[in-house]
Amino acid sequence: MVAFMAQQKLTLFFKRLSISTCLSADRSGLKNEIMQQAIQYLSQIDPVFKHIVEKYGTPTISKRPAGFETLVLLILEQQVSIDSAKATFLKLKAKEVNFQPEFLLNISDEEYRKIGVSRQKTSYIKALSHSIIHKEIDIENLATKSARQVREELIKIKGIGNWTIDVYLMFSLQAPDIIPLGDIAVVNTIKELLDIHDKQEMENYVAKWSPYKSMAAFLLWHYYLRKRNRKVVY
Repeated sequence: MVAFMAQQKLTLFFKRLSISTCLSADRSGLKNEIMQQAIQYLSQIDPVFKHIVEKYGTPTISKRPAGFETLVLLILEQQVSIDSAKATFLKLKAKEVNFQPEFLLNISDEEYRKIGVSRQKTSYIKALSHSIIHKEIDIENLATKSARQVREELIKIKGIGNWTIDVYLMFSLQAPDIIPLGDIAVVNTIKELLDIHDKQEMENYVAKWSPYKSMAAFLLWHYYLRKRNRKVVY
């Protein structure tokens, strides 16, 4: 019951992140209060989070819009820097204001290559576009489903694996209990701070961060970036 109530609070927190920055002071204060509750919970069960907050403060959590464009951008971000992926994405968007699956499906492979999209990622973007056009997946309806259901649907699409799904769930659908162990920054930070190197041992260890695993991941990313004096703009 306690875990359920904790998850309900964090779900509320992530939903509030999607509200405009024009929030009133009262709402902004409540958002911060719920965020602090999540951080306090994590700090109590694992001192590594207390260390992160004491050293670098709390993270700013960005939100990405749910939908087709974000999934295309996440495909481009696979195994490259966010800045590089964003530059390629903007070149792709510049080709057509009406950024729709039909348009991306009909761009030639040569055109994709000219703007820096690999053959493999081209096939992934076209697979996603095909799935939407032929109603094999309803992107808009994903927000009404559980994290497990979203994963089951997206994983069927060529080129969309667990990392892409994890990031989409966290940033676009505000799922509160996701830890992307396919993310190199998260994994390397766990290795550094907790001296855990075995994948299965890592999975077993992070289970105790539930129902706040998404907040745990944001804190690990925060540590990774701040230590390297880096800032990411989505």
